[in-house]
Amino acid sequence: MCGIFAIFSRTGLPILPRKYYKSIQSLREISYRQSGKQRHRGPDDTGVEIIDDGSVCMVHERLGIVGPKTGHQPLKSSDETVFLVANGEIYNYLELSAEIAKKRGSYKPKSDCNVIVELYEEYGEDLFDHITGMFAFALFDKKSKTILIARDPIGIIPLYYGEDVDGNIWVSSELKCLVDVCVKVENFPPGVMRIGQGEKLVEKTYFKPEWITEVPKEQADLTVLRQTLEAAVRTHLHCDVEFAALLSGGVDSSLIASMATKIMREKDPNFKLKTFSVGLPGAPDFKYSRMVADYIQSDHTEVIFDINEGLDCIRDIVWHLETYDITTVRCSIPMMLLMRHIKSLGIKMILSGEGADEMFGGYLYFFKSPNVVEFHKELVSRMQKLYHSDCLRCNKVAMSKGIELRVPFLDTAFINYVMAIRPEDKIPGELNCFGGKQASRIEKHVLRGAFGNGYLPDEVLWRQKEQFSDGVGYSWIDTIKHYATSRVTDEEFDKASEVYPHNTPSTKEAFYYRSIFEELFPGQPAATTVQKWIPRTDWGCPADPSGRAQADHQSTNNNIQKD
Repeated sequence: MCGIFAIFSRTGLPILPRKYYKSIQSLREISYRQSGKQRHRGPDDTGVEIIDDGSVCMVHERLGIVGPKTGHQPLKSSDETVFLVANGEIYNYLELSAEIAKKRGSYKPKSDCNVIVELYEEYGEDLFDHITGMFAFALFDKKSKTILIARDPIGIIPLYYGEDVDGNIWVSSELKCLVDVCVKVENFPPGVMRIGQGEKLVEKTYFKPEWITEVPKEQADLTVLRQTLEAAVRTHLHCDVEFAALLSGGVDSSLIASMATKIMREKDPNFKLKTFSVGLPGAPDFKYSRMVADYIQSDHTEVIFDINEGLDCIRDIVWHLETYDITTVRCSIPMMLLMRHIKSLGIKMILSGEGADEMFGGYLYFFKSPNVVEFHKELVSRMQKLYHSDCLRCNKVAMSKGIELRVPFLDTAFINYVMAIRPEDKIPGELNCFGGKQASRIEKHVLRGAFGNGYLPDEVLWRQKEQFSDGVGYSWIDTIKHYATSRVTDEEFDKASEVYPHNTPSTKEAFYYRSIFEELFPGQPAATTVQKWIPRTDWGCPADPSGRAQADHQSTNNNIQKD
């Protein structure tokens, strides 16, 4: 996991840097300075390359996880005509490396992302048919002057795309590197590549599974579901540094921690996974995270914070997140405090359980789904918007402290299997697709059922969804909401639509976060990179994103059907 930055000339002629700064600076100086705003993403190394007489500049801020001694970027082809800056992890790089070695006689990649260069040389834009992982990258082919920019299918890894007044293309892992030099900025869409020469970049969607446009009809196979997730966890454990796992005590993070422990103990029966949870004193999550830690015998740490410590972080969190979305701000602050503690221990990679709620329908507002078709459409919508919310939060909060966060639930093979399961098998509530009596079926029913064989204590496996920002302590949301609201006067809020015509804040809390964002990232282009996370109000759900605001909070623990 790293930070990438690149500038590509629109015309192929050298880029003139003095247009962007009053003082005379070289292209190398400007690119190093702009990329420096995201240097927290890569505390281990900075690589700068000026290419093609100054028509291309690439910068890489490196966090060494795989091949820490050899993976310096920008990466180059053997003839030094293809250049790459990449952020992320290619999980099948060992298999790909073996295939490349077979064709070339020998091949030893400098890092997992190195295979992207060889795959481009072999397959061109069809390289996406071969790689599995989380990634964002920019590639330049000096011989053909081809530019290739791409992002992983779900958008686990952040990527921003901008254009300056001359139409030159700017690419960066974080918005803050572009907002003061680009007149156009966008959150680069996931599952997409842009390829071509300068002015002629063409956008192509390479990730087009059938579940996006069709309602699936395949019945769930719990054995296949379990095996597919176990395979995903296994690939996500490849790293050359010490790793740990987040453990909130919810079913998602608990399953990941349990599976990681089982896999690591295949080689070392005495392996103890380091696990971490965070919360206010007496947080609801602590009871369950401790229960799981005892069950899997992990080396567990509870990080306790107080309200004021969290409130102090509001401005910092908006700076790192680059969003003003209420849901994301609320839950990111406890996570950032947790990451600060983990960083102090020297841990550089951590596993987490994000993604399951979106593909299984885990949020409590899904109980209000009017029918299975609308339920599936909402799952698709949530998956396609993950890069604006949970993926953004996880990556940017962890990387603010130089930690790589991996999300096995968002493995592409696992996503494609789960999203191809018919919605009748996943929808929570009164429907029962397995036959027998009607019962209130808990959210993420098939996921829980697939692991009802000793992976977790039943009290955790069948625990109702508790959103992270609630689980750290109910007073956290209540207090931050009151605090933010108190910072906005009635007069200021009355002018919300005039001041912020795009994504107009609907509450004083939202107005407060938006005002901080506008101060840090001024202008309409930056504001349009943000989407707000809200439940389906047209289903009769309250607009407040807290799980406690939903009618089904706690009540569904009664009459739960487990299989």
